[in-house]
Amino acid sequence: MAEPLKHLIGPQTAHDTADAIRRAWNPFDHAAFLADILPLLDGLELMQRGQCIAAALCRHLPDDFEQAAVILNACLPAAGRQGLSGWALLSFNQYVAAQGRGHLETALNFLKALTPHFTAEFGIRSFLADEQDKALAIIAGWVTDPNHHVRRLASEGTRPRLPWAMRLPALMRDPSPILPLLEALLDDEEDYVRRSVANSLNDIAKDHPDLVADFVERHAEGASKERLWLLKHASRTLVKKGHGKALANFGYERLTDVSATLELSSDRIAFPGELDFRIRLENSGTAARTVLLDYAIHHQKKDGSLSPKVFKGKSLQLAPGERVTIQRRHAFRPITTRVYHRGLHRLEILLNGQSAARRDFELEMPDGDAG
Repeated sequence: MAEPLKHLIGPQTAHDTADAIRRAWNPFDHAAFLADILPLLDGLELMQRGQCIAAALCRHLPDDFEQAAVILNACLPAAGRQGLSGWALLSFNQYVAAQGRGHLETALNFLKALTPHFTAEFGIRSFLADEQDKALAIIAGWVTDPNHHVRRLASEGTRPRLPWAMRLPALMRDPSPILPLLEALLDDEEDYVRRSVANSLNDIAKDHPDLVADFVERHAEGASKERLWLLKHASRTLVKKGHGKALANFGYERLTDVSATLELSSDRIAFPGELDFRIRLENSGTAARTVLLDYAIHHQKKDGSLSPKVFKGKSLQLAPGERVTIQRRHAFRPITTRVYHRGLHRLEILLNGQSAARRDFELEMPDGDAG
């Protein structure tokens, strides 16, 4: 069984943090710091554990943030000095986010120093929320930094919908201030950075689909294979939703001469079980067609309505008059991210983002609903 995520931060993390701070700052009350943390950790989840240590930092470090930042910086690894790294630095993110407000330059400089040892994307968010223009002016200088972790922070930290972190409503409404950062990193030499740029653009696409489709179109001409991958990854939500221009950007036109028929091995599936289905495609036209084949399962919700989830299929070329048959299998198994309900479900075939065929089936649960 997989180790729970919360164990990424535990009693040893608290001890390591206390030891590092004591080495950096002699007046530190090592025992009192640990007494504030250790009795609480067991009942907390991962992010809460980081916050627990961050709260203790607030109580035991100097009230002067400028002085506290010097102490924390001395806890980071440096030439000839071991220091904290990895998940032990989540609490530093949370502390700086809470205590560093009003000290923008010091806070961002510290997060820049921290990010090679653990991502600083969580700590940076409050400063973008409070002082977006000033924060972005500083972050803009990071896109040419020699350290790829710092360059990645410029894109990852400014993502409007960063998972596990506070959202940035102003950038969700108007992402234009971060587009120059993303453009500057489109051809970064590190895949780690380019992947972050793609994820940021994908975030933006959820609120501004046409803007991202236009962005991709502008930057696709003459693109390297690395940039083309980035742009495709940035368009993944738009492609799943069948956005016309996003599909056209990668050669997936609306198909008028390709048809699909769908057959189910059974219209009743017992949970847990598998849905076997066969798709027959035919190109009745006189020209070859590029086909992006996906499928959607419309799951029944508790209120009886259906909610679609798109699953990626494959891309293929169909010659004029060509027919192909594709066999697929979809598993219904207990997973933590979905509660299954008995009753009507639907399988839908998508060709270049457009519905081409659908069939309904019944999902049977052994004892009512299962998760």
